Amino acid sequence: MTGTRDHGPGAVRVREGIRVLNRRSAPDTGTVTIENTGDRPVQIGSHIHLPDVNDALSFDRRGATGFRLDVPAGTSVRFEPGASRTVAIVRLGGRKRVPGLQIREEAAAAEAARSDEGSSPDAGESGAEAGEG
Repeated sequence: MTGTRDHGPGAVRVREGIRVLNRRSAPDTGTVTIENTGDRPVQIGSHIHLPDVNDALSFDRRGATGFRLDVPAGTSVRFEPGASRTVAIVRLGGRKRVPGLQIREEAAAAEAARSDEGSSPDAGESGAEAGEG
């Protein structure tokens, strides 16, 4: 890596070989088509629970229960008025909670039912970053 030191403060030491980042199994990923039916642009942040986004966005909220966008932390996807796009989604990790957000009761109940059906636990923690316009 150019400009990266291998010793001292800020050093990055990497073993030889291939590293797989963000490995996820099929039940933990998917896609959803979202349409902005409103008259203003709406952004969805990287860690917001999808069923809790702006009501002007039309998509299968029940099917997206327990999921967020599969985009890098701190980024967002913008939906212009009338625009529709298919986006990658990923299941919330860790405790499956996003601190500071209220998850709708029916969404929480649906996720609890899905978890009871035998989904595997995740190792990561969700961040608190969220944004919507």
